[in-house]
Amino acid sequence: MIAEARVTVSGGPLRYLEAGSGWPVVFLHAFPLSADMWRPQLASVPEGFRFIALDLAGPHTSMDAIARDVGCALDELRIDSAAIAGLSMGGYVAFAMFRLAPERFDGLVLADTRPQADTAEGRAGRLAMMELVRRGGAAAVADQMLPKLLGDTTRRERPDVVAEVRRLIEASSTKSIAAAIQAMLDRPDSTRDLQRVTCPALVLAGEEDAITPPSDAEAMSRLIPRALSVTLPRAGHLSNLEAPDEFSKALADFLTARI
Repeated sequence: MIAEARVTVSGGPLRYLEAGSGWPVVFLHAFPLSADMWRPQLASVPEGFRFIALDLAGPHTSMDAIARDVGCALDELRIDSAAIAGLSMGGYVAFAMFRLAPERFDGLVLADTRPQADTAEGRAGRLAMMELVRRGGAAAVADQMLPKLLGDTTRRERPDVVAEVRRLIEASSTKSIAAAIQAMLDRPDSTRDLQRVTCPALVLAGEEDAITPPSDAEAMSRLIPRALSVTLPRAGHLSNLEAPDEFSKALADFLTARI
């Protein structure tokens, strides 16, 4: 059973989803989605684990501020340390959390993300998206991002996933989308932090991810001392939604090997 609740952080009430009991695993979602993207994983929690998916939507325009709110939420939930799992933007938040409080990490899961800061081309693209969201709102963002977020197989064979991702994007407010774009635009390079990660780590990538391809994931995993790299077939950038069973199995295998 998936429960929904809220805690109060500096940005205001923070919504989260929760399932299971035991060792906590905290999930950080991709841009421009919400905690609901993790429902497939919360529906199949391995025994002995507590899955918590946080909503990152809020007023903050820096990764550090978002990371501090996550830390505040963990304090409110009386969680001193956890396995932290971030996909895409969620990975950027995880990097910021690690810089601020590495002692909170019992494990690290990085999915379809990268440690580098934006290139000049990437920054230009984010500025263009900032203007797009101001002109057309969340629906315009969904139109532009869906072909990039989802792999060819998903767009061809899984219209239900395409529809669900569109729904999640369009449910986001323009203010939270704009704030997240600014936070991603200004984020620092985290590459040098990877070698300091001493906890076990799992690096996942969709085989068809055109934004952060498997080659990026493999290169990142080689910089983390105790990392395992897994490529998920027939999945794009949102691998946990596009290949939910394979993602959940790789995650469960990683988590249960740690206890």
